[in-house]
Amino acid sequence: MNTERVPANGDAPAMLRAVVVDDEQLAREELCYLLGRIGGVQVVGQAADGLEALDVIADQTPDVVMLDIQMPGLTGFEVARRLVENGAELQLVFVTAFDRHAIEAFEINAVDYLLKPVESERLGTAVDRVRRRIQTDRPSARLEPSADIGRLLKLIDARQDVREQLAIKVSDRFLLVHADEVVHASVEDDLITVVTNSLSGTSNYRTLDELQARLDPAIFWRVHRSHLVNINKIKEIVPWFSRNYLLKMKDAKGTEIPVSRSQTKRLREYLRL
Repeated sequence: MNTERVPANGDAPAMLRAVVVDDEQLAREELCYLLGRIGGVQVVGQAADGLEALDVIADQTPDVVMLDIQMPGLTGFEVARRLVENGAELQLVFVTAFDRHAIEAFEINAVDYLLKPVESERLGTAVDRVRRRIQTDRPSARLEPSADIGRLLKLIDARQDVREQLAIKVSDRFLLVHADEVVHASVEDDLITVVTNSLSGTSNYRTLDELQARLDPAIFWRVHRSHLVNINKIKEIVPWFSRNYLLKMKDAKGTEIPVSRSQTKRLREYLRL
């Protein structure tokens, strides 16, 4: 049965047509349930991955897509890119388990983003924002490239080159380690040392900049010109002189890494110090 679209003048309430995209069935079902409780939203389609999402969206032409980010095949950002390139007439709401700093790194001209687990009240706010955006943008609610969208696409291109594994030379052998296992990396005398919980070795990257470019910028921070750290592997924040800090890391030696003055403010904001 066809449902009423939001009218251009916004004088009357209307049913929003929504597509829910998430690779976890329980997450999809929960989001659909919450949308049903809010009212005024009809879920016209669901998808479990990015490619299926594009087919469902093309078939159902929804007003809004509730889009997960981490999915097999195409990520939510890559789905967004395809929709932008196709000039789709819809609104996007990202639903993600990313923390707020990762989200800030990928902020685009979407209507909203929701953190999992999704709260009913917060979802209602997002739906209200969708309605206001549609009423403001009609008769054209087309996703058009903007400065924010362009920045998103550049970030997508950059992240496609992010490595999940790194080769580290230990003695005369090269060992493969997952990027998430890296605790910190440092450069001295043009030699880059990479440290995990269980081993320490050298990288064949020429500069710390090259290594950093292959790692997730939301997790790996250049806290000092000579040091790159995994913020999830910080064990302790040690106050230092002039209101600066040392980071005691979770490697076997409990290595202490200085934070440069320029990065101290970012660290304080992130950790609410």
